Amino acid sequence: MKKSIIFLSLATSILLFSCKKDETENKEEKVTTEVNAKEEANANVKEVELNEAQYSASKIQLGQILQKNLSDVVRINGTTELPAQSQADVSSFLSGTITNINVNLGDYVKKGQTIATIDSPEYIQLQEEYIISKNTLEYLELEFKRQQTLRAENVNSEKTFQKTKSDLNIERARYQSLSNRLSLVNSSPSSISKSLRIVSPISGNIATIPVKIGTNIMAGQSLFTIVDNSQIHLDLLVYEKDMPYIKVGQKVSFTFTNIDKSEVTATIFSINKSFEPGTKTVLVHANIDKVPETLIPGLYVNALVHIGEKTVDALPNEAIVKADGREFIFVLEDAHEEEGGKSYHFQRIEVKTGVSELGYTQVTILQQVPKDSQIVLSGAYYIQSHLIKTEGGGGHSH
Repeated sequence: MKKSIIFLSLATSILLFSCKKDETENKEEKVTTEVNAKEEANANVKEVELNEAQYSASKIQLGQILQKNLSDVVRINGTTELPAQSQADVSSFLSGTITNINVNLGDYVKKGQTIATIDSPEYIQLQEEYIISKNTLEYLELEFKRQQTLRAENVNSEKTFQKTKSDLNIERARYQSLSNRLSLVNSSPSSISKSLRIVSPISGNIATIPVKIGTNIMAGQSLFTIVDNSQIHLDLLVYEKDMPYIKVGQKVSFTFTNIDKSEVTATIFSINKSFEPGTKTVLVHANIDKVPETLIPGLYVNALVHIGEKTVDALPNEAIVKADGREFIFVLEDAHEEEGGKSYHFQRIEVKTGVSELGYTQVTILQQVPKDSQIVLSGAYYIQSHLIKTEGGGGHSH
């Protein structure tokens, strides 16, 4: 019995000793791991010093981490389009010959501005008929009043009175018709003119001029096209699988495929109710919040529809540099006056990157930095090159 108790006590002691040993070893291993991680992080921290001339030459731009919606988005493509009411095909209601063209391609014109003149026999005849009708109407109005007075005194016959009344009503209708026809050609003549003015129906830029001086034109023939690019919007093609996430009022960020990569924003205002012919895509329309002056219809765009409110820490792509299979940013550590000029000290800090869209990348800084730290947004590659050049890929520490 005593042997059993002694054996049990011995086993218990060995077990307790083993547990304490494992616990101690785990703590030591954890401390070692933390120390190694810290040493590895510190090993990746490099410092770079630039003098004032180098700083100016690098065109460095400083700033802070931005909040960007780069996560909850739907990525789609589309084009810039003009609504029908922002385009005009200018023609004449009358035939004639072009005598003057007052604009050139690309010129901006205002609504009602004269852009050409036409010599038109039809216009001359229309004015003649208008003036004759106007004078005839004045005569018939006076004659009607005279016949009305005579009829009240029972001097003339009812037939004569009714004939005068009928003639007056017919001439009034004819005069109104001629007035309307003249208003269609933007004219209300006091004397007969051979030249007909062609005016712009909208404000915008001249897009095409398919005629020249001396061209004989027919009524309805296209003379100019005018576009108002300030009303350009986006036509975006959304696939069937993404349609449940798209709603009117959502914000859209986009860049142009083949030109300036700057980001522009828009707001969805309409969603078509049917698929585009031959595709499984639906057309979604978005108003551009601030239309760039250089924007024209037909440009291809890459767009992100923001379907959520989640935002992430992000920096411009050019703020992030790669070295030794890792990614880094530079933070301004100090700037002070020295003999010979100002000196700038930058610290290279490792980051972890996430989603990248529209020129920005999600970042997580892997060591603590002050909230008001000035980060290099542009010029990071210059600093990295200087670091490699002066330190052989390393750096110096204080």
